[in-house]
Amino acid sequence: MINKATVIRSTGSWYEVESDIGKVVKCRIKGKFRLQGMKLTNPVAVGDIVDIEIEDIEEKTGIIKNIHPRKNIVVRQSPRKKHFLHLLASNIDQAILIITINQPKLKQGFIDRFLLMTEPYNIPVSIIFNKSDIYNEGDLRVFDYLRQVYTKIGYDCFLSSAIEREGIDTIKKKMKDKISLVAGQSGVGKSTLINSIQPKLNLKTKELSNYTGKGQHTTTFAEMFDLDFGGKIIDTPGIKNLSFNNLEVLDVAHNFREFFNKSKLCKYSNCTHRNEPGCAVKEAMENEEISELRYYNYLQILEEIEAQNHWERHKM
Repeated sequence: MINKATVIRSTGSWYEVESDIGKVVKCRIKGKFRLQGMKLTNPVAVGDIVDIEIEDIEEKTGIIKNIHPRKNIVVRQSPRKKHFLHLLASNIDQAILIITINQPKLKQGFIDRFLLMTEPYNIPVSIIFNKSDIYNEGDLRVFDYLRQVYTKIGYDCFLSSAIEREGIDTIKKKMKDKISLVAGQSGVGKSTLINSIQPKLNLKTKELSNYTGKGQHTTTFAEMFDLDFGGKIIDTPGIKNLSFNNLEVLDVAHNFREFFNKSKLCKYSNCTHRNEPGCAVKEAMENEEISELRYYNYLQILEEIEAQNHWERHKM
C-alpha cells in the first residue's frame, strides 16, 4: 500500500517521513532519483512530499518510491564533493538567514551567496542580525548600513537577541502558518534563537570555540519541526562557506535582482557587467543606485566560477 508523506528529517542514508495521518516512518530510498540531470549527494530533501511503501509495520520502516514535483529547492555545492550538489530543503515558503556582526565576525559576502541560492525560485528571505545585545555603536552602524542596502532591494532586515528577547515576536509573526528554512553560519546562535521562538524543541547549543572564535556545529542533519503557533521550521546544519559549481556567469548576473532589473538597459543582452561598454549596472553602481559592496561580491563570485575550468563545471 502506497502512502503519501512529508520528509521531516534527513540523516544521509535514512529519512524520517510523517504520513498524512501523523505517523512517523523511517525510510530508505530504492533506485535513483535525479534532479534535472544534476549529481546530488542527497536526492531526497527535508520538505519533500513523497510516496512511501511500508516495509515493516512493527518496526515502522518503509521505502520511498516516488518524489512529488517540488515547488522550489534550496541547493548548494557539496562541501565534500565539489562536483556534486547538496539539497538543503524543498517546498518552503520563506528563508530566514541568521547572521551576526560580532561573535563570530560578520562575513558580509556570505549574505549575497545565500541570496544566490534562494533568488532563482523567488523565495522570500529575511536577514536577522542576531546577538544584538553585544553590539557596540560601531556594530549598530554596520547594521544600519546593511539594512539600507538590503531593504532597498526587497529583503527584510532586523535585529534579534535571545537574551533580551529582541525581535522574537517579529520572527514568530513572520513564521506563523508558513514553512520556513532557518540557516546561518556556524556560531551565529541559530539554535539558541530557535529555542527562544519554540522552547519545547530544546535544541542543543554550543559556545564559540575559544581557540578559533568560530562556531561549532550543533545541528548535524536537516530537520523539520512543528511550531505551536502555526507553521513549520526546517533547521539546517551551520554553513561554513558557499560555492557555486552549478552556475554560469549569466546565472549569477540574473540572480542579483537589482542587477537583473538594470540589465534591460545594458547595450548588450549578454552583458556580464564588468568591462562591456554601455553597461547600465556599472553606471548605476557608480551613481550609487546599486550597492558597491554587492557589486564587488558579485565580481568575486564570478572569478570563483570561472576559476573552475569548463570540464569541471560541466561534469554535473
